[in-house]
Amino acid sequence: MAISSRSVGTTEIHCNFPQNPFRRISRRFSQFREGFPAKKPAAGACEEQDELTSGAAARIHRRDKQLPEIIGSDRELMSKLTTLGRPYRHFPFMGNRHVETIFASVFRSLPEIKFRRECLRMEDGGTVALDWPFAGADAELWNGELPVNSPVLILLPGLTGGSDDSYVRHMLLRARKHGWHSVVFNSRGCADSPVTTPQFYSASFTKDLCQVVKHVAVRFSESNIYAVGWSVGANILVRYLGEVAGNCPLSGAVSLCNPFNLVIADKDFHKGFNNVYDKALARGLRKIFQKHTRLFEEIEGEYNIPMVAKAKSVRDFDEGLTRGCK
Repeated sequence: MAISSRSVGTTEIHCNFPQNPFRRISRRFSQFREGFPAKKPAAGACEEQDELTSGAAARIHRRDKQLPEIIGSDRELMSKLTTLGRPYRHFPFMGNRHVETIFASVFRSLPEIKFRRECLRMEDGGTVALDWPFAGADAELWNGELPVNSPVLILLPGLTGGSDDSYVRHMLLRARKHGWHSVVFNSRGCADSPVTTPQFYSASFTKDLCQVVKHVAVRFSESNIYAVGWSVGANILVRYLGEVAGNCPLSGAVSLCNPFNLVIADKDFHKGFNNVYDKALARGLRKIFQKHTRLFEEIEGEYNIPMVAKAKSVRDFDEGLTRGCK
C-alpha cells in the first residue's frame, strides 16, 4: 500500500485524511500475510530508527524481505496505521493466495448499483467513461443529497476492470456509507467505454487521468478530491502523482496491490499458476480490442495488429498495441 498527497515529490509520506473511512482496508492485503509480529521482536531481528512519538520520520526496516517497509513523517497518520502492526489473518481455510483470488472471483457478491455515465472527451479525441453511482438495492443509503462539500473519491480499477467489478462496487458502497461522493474512472474500452481513437490505455499513459482529475475538481470545487487505484490502476495513479508532484490537485491517494516494477511483474506472470491470471487478462484485453478492430485496420508504425488479435498473454498485447501508443 502506498499513501500519497500533494507532497509526493518528496521521499516522505505526507497525508491528511480527515475521518478517513478507508484506514481498515490494509487488513485485506494479501501481501501483508506475514504481517508484523504482535510483540516486540528480539534484539537484532529488526532495526527501528526514530520512534513514532518523536515526531521525526518513522522508519521500520526488516531483515525479512517479505515484510513491508514503512516510511513516513506524519506522526498522527503513522500512529493510526495500527493494522500494519498486526499479522494478517486470512479467511478460514483461505491461506493460499490463489485460493483467495479464485474464491473471491466466484463467490464475492456483486452489489446492485445504478450509474449515470458521463463520457468525457480527451484532448486527443479519445473518450473515457465516468460512472457516477446514484441508486442501489439499499434505497435508504442512496436517498438524499450529500453536502456539496463532501469529499470525492475517484476509483481506478485494475487491468480491463471497471464499474461492473465487485471490488469496485463494494468500495463505492463503503464511500457512500461514510458520506463521500464517488466516481469510477473507466479507461478507454473498459466497462464498454467507447474507443474513438487508436490510442489505447496503458500503465505509462497518464494523460487521461490528469484530465479526469481536473474535470472532477472543477465539478466539485468545494470538496477535497481523493483517488484510489488497484493493480494497473494503482500504477497509473502513482505515476501520475510523481509527474504532477507539488501541483497535484488531489488531497490524498491510496495505491492498492500495485505492481510497481512492471518488468518483474511481467516475469512473475509467466511462472507456475500465475499463467492462469496472465491468460485471463489477455482474454479480457482481446475482448475489448475486438469491439474496436476497425479503428486499427491498416494502421502503420509500431503497431502489430495480428499479434494483438491473437495475444495469449499481456506481454503479447503490450508488444503489439500499447507500445505503439505515444
